[in-house]
Amino acid sequence: MERCEGCGNAYEKVFYVTMNAQKYTFDSFECAIHKLAPNCHTCGIRIMGHGLEDGDSIFCCASCARMQGVTTLNDHVGQDKILHP
Repeated sequence: MERCEGCGNAYEKVFYVTMNAQKYTFDSFECAIHKLAPNCHTCGIRIMGHGLEDGDSIFCCASCARMQGVTTLNDHVGQDKILHP
């Protein structure tokens, strides 16, 4: 059995995530998120979605971006820009 890189649990049903050419082993999505998800530059929350980026900074929402003086980011796109399958 392999060990989870997040919690150290030995588990027979691990999965692997490759990020930036490095392979990680986890036993749960929770551990993968805790270890690999970026933190918001303002509030520190783990960003599990796309987030909003400005240069090297990533934010969980436009409100956090505005607190750092970034005014060009929005939380959602206009209806005319939504892509449908």
